[in-house]
Formats: sequence, structure tokens, C-alpha cells
Amino acid sequence: MERMQRVVGQARAAFRSGRCRSLEFRLQQLKGLERMVREREQEILAAIHADLHKSGPNAFNHEILGLLGELALAMDKLKSWAAPQPVKKNLLTLRDEAYICPEPLGVVLIIGAWNYPFVLVMQPLVGAIAAGNAAVVKPSEISENTVAPYQSPGFSAAELYPVVTGGVPETTELLKERFDHILYTGNSTVGKIVMAAAAKHLTPVTLELGGKSPCYIDKDCDLTVACRRITWGKYMNCGQTCIAPDYILCDPSIQSKVVENIKATLQEFYGEDVKSSPDYERIVNKRHFQRIVGLLKGQKIAHGGEADEATCFIAPTILTDVSPESKVMEEEIFGPVLPILTVKSVDEAIEFINCREKPLALYVFSNNKKLIRRVISETSSGGMTANDVLMHSLVPHMPFGGVGNSGMGAYHGKHSFDTFSHRRACLIKDLKMESTNKLRYPPGSQKKVDLAKFFLLKRFNKGRVALVILAVLGIVAAVVAKMVSAG
Repeated sequence: MERMQRVVGQARAAFRSGRCRSLEFRLQQLKGLERMVREREQEILAAIHADLHKSGPNAFNHEILGLLGELALAMDKLKSWAAPQPVKKNLLTLRDEAYICPEPLGVVLIIGAWNYPFVLVMQPLVGAIAAGNAAVVKPSEISENTVAPYQSPGFSAAELYPVVTGGVPETTELLKERFDHILYTGNSTVGKIVMAAAAKHLTPVTLELGGKSPCYIDKDCDLTVACRRITWGKYMNCGQTCIAPDYILCDPSIQSKVVENIKATLQEFYGEDVKSSPDYERIVNKRHFQRIVGLLKGQKIAHGGEADEATCFIAPTILTDVSPESKVMEEEIFGPVLPILTVKSVDEAIEFINCREKPLALYVFSNNKKLIRRVISETSSGGMTANDVLMHSLVPHMPFGGVGNSGMGAYHGKHSFDTFSHRRACLIKDLKMESTNKLRYPPGSQKKVDLAKFFLLKRFNKGRVALVILAVLGIVAAVVAKMVSAG
């Protein structure tokens, strides 16, 4: 506990020094982070490979490319993001200065996840730094090899961004400390623990959780294209992606075609021997391996199912005729197992989705735009993509986050900056025009109420207001001219 108190205390003292409020300082730290990523790229890729058996190109595309894009966007837009934002005023505040000023929250805590062990820590860290905060970083202990790159991240003020390593005991102690915001990425069980700990200090949280993200395939679509995109999103990172399609809903008449198309795509992607493919990852550890294998018991395996505990290998697997009550439908799979459930219509698919917890992502494939918009309007999810998977998370100006059981809050791009900022309302008045304030001073009267209603509640036609202002200015000008001539 003393260690955690010291780490957080040093970060808070560093924040209170005021250094990280300067935009120049924030940019300097972001540039240092970018420099570290570029200079230590091979070390980072090797660490990710050691944890997840991920090839260099895949690790770069999944973890580094997006982070470099996030850094570039933050450095380019920081000045505009941090600028005071003017707000509309009413008749009683026309002469005042009113704006919203984004200010840093203070010391934030970022708890990362093991499935994308580098980017899921670094991406929110970019937002925390850009917003001017100090940040305590807690990478996942499960992806133990990817902890090393965090040890010397390249900041000129490392005391502002300390890294805490360790497992559950260390995280438990860390959560006892007071933070100004916590962003946690992981599962809902731990998410509840994080939220309960945060509640003791009234600390706001962003929870990036998961859930069973459904994928509805309409009969009216190009199955070859749909299944290729689904296969890519489902089996990348060995299925260990929070927004991977968790299960498929489709009409019984196309179930066999869906299976055949996915099988063909798997061969296209990974060859005859998927186990030897450099593009196919492994389950992160034996505990998760055993959990996923346990989900296959009693299921009808249409493809795959092979597993090797020694290497944590599970082949890309397809399940058909899956019962909604089966074990594989009770929890997020988070592995290379794809159940297919049949529904007779989009109505049944929507009802099926709505009877379960709100997912982190939702996918629908159809040539019918009306059907797509209906699915959007009649369901709820953290995000959604039509006729593709995962891609909504790669749009830099879109928020990424869950809803309900799949999480709360969002980040990515400016949304990261906003998450780690307090939008402070600022109003600057002067000490003149005191007569206008008589409306709010005692004694009260109906006349004052009527005037207040006129100034604060009246909706004016902009054109008429302009004419009134011109008329008033004309009258004032005439009065002034008359006074001048009389003098």
C-alpha cells in the first residue's frame, strides 16, 4: 500500500506543479511517446509475438499503426481541442464573456487489457496526456512480455506517467487510492469491482467491457463478401477481440452456405495447415484455453475444433444449430469459436438481440438499406457497422465505447481528450450596467417576473431582432445628433 500511495502521491505532486497545463509541454510528451514507439518498434513487436504468437505485420497493423495515427491526430488538433469554446448568450448576457474551457482532471488511472496489450494502454494514454493530466498506467499482468516497453516510455517528465506492474494484489491496492478518473478495459466482472472502488471516492469511470456482439446476415446480400469480412474480424487475434462477431444469426436456408463460405475463406487466409500459418495467433494462456475448449462440449462442430494445450492452439471453429440456452451462448466467447443460430426473419433476430445484454458492437449484412436502418433504430449497442465488422472502431472521429453491460463512456480521437477533460463553464461579467440586475434583486414583483420572462424565455425571429436593433440604433443616433446640434 505504501508503494501505491507513493506512486500516486508523486504523480499528484507533479501534476500540481502545473507543468502539464502548457500545450507546449503536452506536445513535447506526445512527441516523446511517438519517438519511443518508432525507435522501439521491433522490441514492441517481439514482445507482442511472445505473448500472443502474433506476426510482425499483424502486430504492427493491430497495435502500432492505429496508435501512430492517434498521436498524429492529437498533435495536429490539440490547440483547437484545448481552445475555449464560446457559447450562445441571451439578452441579459449579451455584454458578457461566456465560454467552455476544457481543463485537465488531475491524476487518472489507465488499466489495460492483455488481448491488445500495447495499444489498449497507449491509446487512452494519448488522450490523458493531450488533456493535460498525470496518468498512472497499469498494464495487464497476463501479457507479461509486453510490460517491458512501458518501463522507459520516453517522456521528459516520467514522474507524471508512472507504470505500476503486478497482478490482482497490486491492482487491488492501486484502486484504494484516489484518482480523478479511471479508464478500465476488460470484462464486466472486474469492471464492477473497479466501479465499486471508484465510487468510494466519487471517481468517474470509463469502462470498456465487451459482451456477445451479434452478427445478422440477411438473405439479400453477397454471402461471399460478407463471410470473408466476418471471417477476418472473428478469427484475427485468435478471436480475442472485444468487438469480434460473437455469433451469427441467419435464416436456416443459408446456414450451410455461410459455413461453406467461411471454410473457403479460412483456407484462403491461413492455408491448409492453419497451425503453421504465421498469421494465426494463439490463446494467451492455458486458463483461457481450457475455458474456450469447455464451450465446445456437446456442440455440433461444422468445422475445426482441433486443439493443442501445449501451444494454446485452438483451430478456427464453426458451430451450427446452436441452442440459445447452450453454454457457448451464456458468456462472451473471446476465442476462435463462431456459433451460428438460425432465425426466420429480421423481426426474430431483433427480438433475440434485444432479449440479451446490450453488446459492445452489432453487425448486419444486407443489400437492403431500409432493413439496416431498422436494425439500427430497433436495437442498442455500443457501436455498429453494416456490411463489415470492426471498422467503426477505426474511424478516428467516432467515439468507441459500450452501453449498459458492455461499458460506459467512450474514447478515441477527440473523444479521448473529452473523456479526460472537465468542461468548465466560465462567465466573465463587468461591474457596469447594474440597472439590468434589478430584475433579480429584492423586492420581487410581478412586473419583474414579466420582464424576466421576456428576456429569458422569449423566442425571437432573428430577422425581426436585427430590425429592432437597427431601429434602436437609429433612435440613439438621432438623439445623439440632436444633443450635439443643441450644444
